[in-house]
Parts: sequence; structure tokens; C-alpha cells
Amino acid sequence: MPSPSILSAAFRAVVFDLDGTLIDSYEAIAASVNHVRAARRLPLMPSDEVRRHVGRGAEYLLRETVPIGSVAENVLLYKEHHPTVMAALTRLLPEVKETLELLYGHGSALAVCSNKPVVFSRELLERLSLSGLFRTIVGPEDAPRPKPAPDMLEEAVRRLGLPRSQVLYVGDMVIDIDTARSAGIAVWTVPTGSEDLARLEQAKPDRLLHSFAELKELVPGSPRSA
Repeated sequence: MPSPSILSAAFRAVVFDLDGTLIDSYEAIAASVNHVRAARRLPLMPSDEVRRHVGRGAEYLLRETVPIGSVAENVLLYKEHHPTVMAALTRLLPEVKETLELLYGHGSALAVCSNKPVVFSRELLERLSLSGLFRTIVGPEDAPRPKPAPDMLEEAVRRLGLPRSQVLYVGDMVIDIDTARSAGIAVWTVPTGSEDLARLEQAKPDRLLHSFAELKELVPGSPRSA
């Protein structure tokens, strides 16, 4: 595998997953899951248990966490409730804002590609004062199939108007690695989401970051580039 400095010189755009990569939204997601569970007269599910099912889309999340009622109805209840807790219970992960601002300021094209409903992604990024940094935000509504199919990431690359070889995908889960591999895109991961370091190592991303700030190496001469 090429060294990070050689790799980073080739990238003109970085596409990011959202939950577990840029933001910690697990409390908000758990609150909405438990709203649906309460409607189905099920006991509360601990946030750590909900976290294990995040990242694969709303249908998967509700199918795994609410075993009663139709998945479609449970997803609707979830989506109706989520705006009431989403902003208050979501925070940026460490080092994200300054790193994104550095990349943007040095001309990197930035995008988001997440299985989260795109309306939620847009609202959160707006509330977190980050939406202006991203050229495009892609969600499951924008492609025929969600991740790990390559469709969403391919749509993000199409909107960016760059060759795949010049695009890097950054995520926090094996599903992100699988998506990037299917799309023919380089992929780096951060162990800040639903899967631990060992699982990510086994999946063999092009690079496993120990800190989000290591992405500053994409900017020549940055403190993290040495």
C-alpha cells in the first residue's frame, strides 16, 4: 500500500459517512428507537445496544430494535419523532470541525454519503454550522440502493465531477469499507462509531486512522503531515 503522503497527494475530494464519523448521534437515535418501542409496549433498549444497529439505514435499524409491528409503520413513527430530539442529543465528534474547515479552506471538495435520511443529515449539518462546507449531501433517497451497495457513493462521486481515483471515502464501519470497495474508491476509517478497532482492522481499509485529525495530512504542510 502506498504511504499516506503519496495517497493524500492524489485526493481532490473527501466523502464522509455521518453517524459515528462526523457526529455522535447515538443518544438521539436511541431516544427515537425507544419512542417506537414504547408505542409497541416494549421496554427501553440501552443506547449501547441500539448503537450496534446504527449505520445500515432506518429499515434495518427498526427491524433489529423493534420486533413488533410492521417495519414501515415503525420507521414512520421513528421519523416523526426524531426531529424532536435530533438537534439536542447530537454533537460533533472531537477534531471534526477544525479538520473539515482546514480541508475546505485548502480547496478540498467535501461531501457526505450516509444511510441516514437525507433530510435529517441536512438539518443536522445546518444546525452544527457545517452545511456550507459540503458540496453535496447524499442519502438513501438519492440512489436505488443504500450502502453497502455502491450506488450512493457513486452518486456522490458523480455530483463531485471527479475521477474515482481522486476521491477518498471516510467512514467508521465495515459497511463503509464494503461500499467503497464496491465503488472502486479508496477508503479510510476511524474507530469512533458502531464497530471497534479489531473489526475495522480485520476488514482492511486502505488506512485505519486513530484520530480524525490525521486527515489534516491531506493538506501539504499541515502539522499532522510530518
